[in-house]
Amino acid sequence: MDSLKVKLSTGKEIEINEDAIRVLNKYVRTQLTLDDLSRELGLSGWEEAYELIKLVPSWIMWYPLSIYKRS
Repeated sequence: MDSLKVKLSTGKEIEINEDAIRVLNKYVRTQLTLDDLSRELGLSGWEEAYELIKLVPSWIMWYPLSIYKRS
């Protein structure tokens, strides 16, 4: 699967690759906060993390990493 790039309103471009999917999976399956999500993805704060969550299709966040690795 090709990586997806998401551009935030701040101009920062986030690549949705295997590492980002691992963190997003953790976010949707646990009680990871937006602050923690921003720290793990290298974003400037919870506002950027919130915007990223709004922009990334939900099926990508729930996509099992094992399936992503096979495609």
